[in-house]
Amino acid sequence: MLSAFARAFRTPDLRRKLLFTITIMAVFRLGSFIPTPGVDYTNVQVCVSDAASNDLLGMVNLFSGGALLQLAIFALGIMPYITASIIIQLLRVVIPRFEALHKEGQQGNAKLTQYTRYLTIGLAILQSTTIITTARNGTLFPNCSVPVIPDQGIFTILIMITTMTAGTALIMWLGELITERGIGNGMSLLIFTQIIATFPTTMWSIAGGASGVSKFLVVLAVILLVIVLVVFVEQSQRRIPVQYAKRMVGRKMYGGTSTYIPIKINMAGVIPVIFASSLLSIPALAAQFGDQTSGWVIWVSQNLANSSAPLYVLTYLVLIIFFAYFYTAITFNPEEVAEDMKKYGGFIPGIRAGRPTAEYLEYVISRITAPGSMYLALVALIPLTVFILLGLANSIAFGGTSILIIVGVGMETVKQIEAQLEQRHYEGFLR
Repeated sequence: MLSAFARAFRTPDLRRKLLFTITIMAVFRLGSFIPTPGVDYTNVQVCVSDAASNDLLGMVNLFSGGALLQLAIFALGIMPYITASIIIQLLRVVIPRFEALHKEGQQGNAKLTQYTRYLTIGLAILQSTTIITTARNGTLFPNCSVPVIPDQGIFTILIMITTMTAGTALIMWLGELITERGIGNGMSLLIFTQIIATFPTTMWSIAGGASGVSKFLVVLAVILLVIVLVVFVEQSQRRIPVQYAKRMVGRKMYGGTSTYIPIKINMAGVIPVIFASSLLSIPALAAQFGDQTSGWVIWVSQNLANSSAPLYVLTYLVLIIFFAYFYTAITFNPEEVAEDMKKYGGFIPGIRAGRPTAEYLEYVISRITAPGSMYLALVALIPLTVFILLGLANSIAFGGTSILIIVGVGMETVKQIEAQLEQRHYEGFLR
């Protein structure tokens, strides 16, 4: 593997892409430490240790690389763009115009990307306003006695909202730059950067205190086990054979080839886990603004805002399985695939073209999504269960979702580097 890295850096254009990607990632990470104008950075450092254990903020703070609780210019991270992308994909199901744009190819997808950018800015304004409001009224740092925003005038608040929104726009631009001029998917690599940046601090916090070393070894063993599981399943796929009939076009013969449709066990990726976490955060968010002495707020805090509660774990499991089926259904259209195969003379051996092919593909997808959804639930629940048993559930946001993202993005990036090396007759990383 080291020799493969050396060959990659010896290739001029590949070295240029790698260095460009690393530079953008460094700039992105730097923005996580620059405080937003109007924030008292010293007071934030005093308050941040108490707020780090908040389950509601744990996932968002993790995806921002700790910038959220620092109230930095990149406090929102890449989450507004992810949310906007998911919303646009869901709207394809209910808005025919969006589905028509998706079918137009590159030009239509460019239009959808533009809509995603506009929605990202709108969500960034909404989220930055919410974060600043919670910081002003003490909800963001409930146990802190010093003000994190000393000047709460309207002009200062507007400057803070504008700065955080501009930070989100800059992150979106940096991600697109990596995709165009660097290696890998830019948005995925930025998420990877923020999550991996918090990993050493999280592991170090586990090692400290009583029985810290033993807990650290157990957590490390669980992480390695989950990584092996993720690598094995993410590489697995069901290959449906497809044959194309021979046809004459002018004086040339086309077709007569055999190929296959690769269907991954986990077609939905990490989206169901993010959906489930986001949906579970809504009751906790509502409880934050309610009367802390009322019965429903106490019940929500004990059952739906506490990651170690049995009801929370059960609801989390059910939501992951539901969203795995739901997202797979809206991203893979068996009728569209069957129609494209029929148009180009393709057929599955033993299955008639057209409607029977669509029904067969739908049957396969429904069966293969079952183990895929259970795999996602298992990846999400194994670390959570271990953290609960070790008494670390409320102090560590790093979990199965983080491992899934890190391993998935790492594997995809390595594959792209390997493809670049193979174009120059070099061996890849995996032999």
